[in-house]
Amino acid sequence: MTGPTADTTAEPRATVPVVVAIDGPAGSGKSSVSRATARALGYAYLDTGASYRALAWNLLDRQVDPSVPDAVVASLGDFDFAIGTDPDAYFVRVGSTDVTEAIREPRVTGAVSAVARIPEVRSWLTERFRSLMRDTAFDGIVAEGRDITTVVAPDAPVRILLTADEEARMARRSKELTGESAAAVGEALRTRDQADSRVVDFMNAAEGVTTVDSTHLDFDETVAAVVDVVHDTTARTNSTH
Repeated sequence: MTGPTADTTAEPRATVPVVVAIDGPAGSGKSSVSRATARALGYAYLDTGASYRALAWNLLDRQVDPSVPDAVVASLGDFDFAIGTDPDAYFVRVGSTDVTEAIREPRVTGAVSAVARIPEVRSWLTERFRSLMRDTAFDGIVAEGRDITTVVAPDAPVRILLTADEEARMARRSKELTGESAAAVGEALRTRDQADSRVVDFMNAAEGVTTVDSTHLDFDETVAAVVDVVHDTTARTNSTH
């Protein structure tokens, strides 16, 4: 089977990289905040949600019905994709096709929840996420996604739940999707929350996970709050060892 590869030419690391796992609901800003946090820390950045989107895009491109689990699982054998983990050189490719922008299209967004609910898909991708985190050439990696703090990287030294109230998340998503009405954005957000909640509890921090509520924070303040959690947690960890 093929799987995601990171675009890096650096030599393999001699030490274990620091993993910062960031979870949160749609519209919480976890992708943009995680990427900025990685840049601030000099770490790699892994957008796990992009991998599910890449798979959904691939299924639609091959005219495979994403709502048929057996067909989706059968497609994993030749799902060849790569994802950039340098926060300054991010990309997503399926085969030789750059799909960095295409995976954000509404048709892909509409299909990705069905794909992500399939246990075999989650297990298959989880193993590849762990490989990317383990093998990064950076000193650390900020990995973000729905179940990153509880399933993908439950032993990460830094685990954060980035959240905000529904009104704030709707406002932020509306700014991103300027071509859609506020009502449409709100309905899509609630539908996404409902669908994702069937797979993982992304609104409540698991034990050992630090909550960062960005409801009343702007972007830079949110990034600073997350960076502070990373520094504080790693400092405590180092002092105990």
